[in-house]
Amino acid sequence: MLSEKTILTVDDDDTLLEILEDRFKKEGYSVISCRGSKEAIEGINNHVIHAAILDLVLPDGHGFDVLEYLKELNPNCPIIILTGHATISTAVDAIKKGAYDYLTKPVSFEELHRKLKQAMEMYELRRENVVLRAKIEERCQFERMIGKSDVMQKLYRIIERVAATDATVLITGESGTGKELVAHAIHRLSKRRDKPFVPINCGAIPEELLESELFGHEKGAFSGAFRTRPGRFEIADGGTVFLDEIGEMSLKLQVKLLRFLQDRKFERVGGTRTIKVNIRVIAATNRNLWEAVKKGSFREDLYYRLNVIPIHVPPLRERKEDIPLLVEHFLSRHCQTKGIPLKNIQSEVLQCFERYSWPGNVRELENLMERLVILSEGNEITLHDLPDRFLTKEERGSAPFRIKLDEKGIRLKEMLESIERDLILQALERTGGVKNKAAKLLGLNRTTLIEKIKKFKIQYPS
Repeated sequence: MLSEKTILTVDDDDTLLEILEDRFKKEGYSVISCRGSKEAIEGINNHVIHAAILDLVLPDGHGFDVLEYLKELNPNCPIIILTGHATISTAVDAIKKGAYDYLTKPVSFEELHRKLKQAMEMYELRRENVVLRAKIEERCQFERMIGKSDVMQKLYRIIERVAATDATVLITGESGTGKELVAHAIHRLSKRRDKPFVPINCGAIPEELLESELFGHEKGAFSGAFRTRPGRFEIADGGTVFLDEIGEMSLKLQVKLLRFLQDRKFERVGGTRTIKVNIRVIAATNRNLWEAVKKGSFREDLYYRLNVIPIHVPPLRERKEDIPLLVEHFLSRHCQTKGIPLKNIQSEVLQCFERYSWPGNVRELENLMERLVILSEGNEITLHDLPDRFLTKEERGSAPFRIKLDEKGIRLKEMLESIERDLILQALERTGGVKNKAAKLLGLNRTTLIEKIKKFKIQYPS
């Protein structure tokens, strides 16, 4: 390895240069010896420099000029200043400008070599850290999905393999796990990435309209069809269609979808012209489709057509080691988008998150972080800010009264107002924002509660 390392030595002392070149070459280094700043800059331009030993006083300039030029090209290159004109101010300036160390002549070769090895080892460690950090970041945030757990690493690998094909994919997982993110990732990593990605929620559109949404319709095909309209399959030609909540599709429409999947051909509603498109189909569901097949609410032949490549997205409770990463991501994003200074989060809060079951999965966590960013006071999110469902009985009892009287004293009015505000927030949280119920919990009438909400500027999300 040492034979691959090139050292730049710059000094106006020919004898010293010869000694350094001879000794470093015996240690296995390649050496570029220069007698001035102009020659040194040429050497930097023509070679990959792994470390440098610079004198400050040169015949045609200053060693700092060489240092700054080398640092501009290679910020992590270790540089040792070796000079006979030592002052405290120049030593400080050298370190500020990026020198690894500052040595005064005369110095033994052993001492200089030891310093050089330390500098190069640090350089190599920094380089490895940069590479490692890049790899970690790449795997912690894969195609907008956050997670470094084993189950997420496995998911990333499956997505990468599947994306290279045109196979139909069925994504399963609970609500809020990020099934659409997986579909997006498959599309973005595929050869269809420059074509449309067209999502449609089969459970959110009435049956009589879903057929038209998928296949389009001709003018006059039904009441309200005042013009011809292409469907999602036509719009997505060349790209990807994402059929979310496929398990909610009616049996009648399942037949038409099955026929389309067989040859990628269809007719618009009310039309007779056959249209052929080139699209990839990705479907998703939070239901157990095989159970639906056995119950007769989902066609078995369609199930097999869709389930060519099954991908399961794990619930958050099965990858709790990803919670701190997700919290950091959502915290940063919501603080930034809302123009709020970045907040810290108490370690006890993360402990609550790790023991919680997260029935709403990542979506629940994201919504909670947005709420905490808006409602929490100060620059730290504490147990005091969490909804009751995250807290034990002991935590619920202690959280509102965290302030204690110490030798510095307190501002009683401010403390009481803070407690009052917190209790109002708890009441709103417990009643889902229904002010009548919240007022009863607090022993207030509704008008008084509304006045206090205005006084404390409480903006409880509906």
